[in-house]
Amino acid sequence: MLPANRSVVEFTVLDALSRQGEHRMRMQQLARAAALSSSATTRLVTRLENRGLLGRFLCVDDRRGIYTELTAAGLALLTEARPIHDRVLAESLARAEQLPELEGLAATLQEQPA
Repeated sequence: MLPANRSVVEFTVLDALSRQGEHRMRMQQLARAAALSSSATTRLVTRLENRGLLGRFLCVDDRRGIYTELTAAGLALLTEARPIHDRVLAESLARAEQLPELEGLAATLQEQPA
């Protein structure tokens, strides 16, 4: 499970990588997927890499590009955290549906495919 001090952004990064065929993305793509600046992405990837959840390597065809890859440990952590994430999200959307100003947005979000 992602410990309480771990962020939704960390989950988003692990999740984005898990959805790629080879569990890897260029750093630029990852930054866009997580809605982070390049420097924030680099700091986050470094933290996750230090924990053994991600790896980084140079692109073979473009030595300027860097790939980030989900490790087996990262995938295992994501697999453990996903049901908790999904439950908390569902609970939050259910609460939002009870608020008139968020009711329509929550309903629309719940209709979206996963």
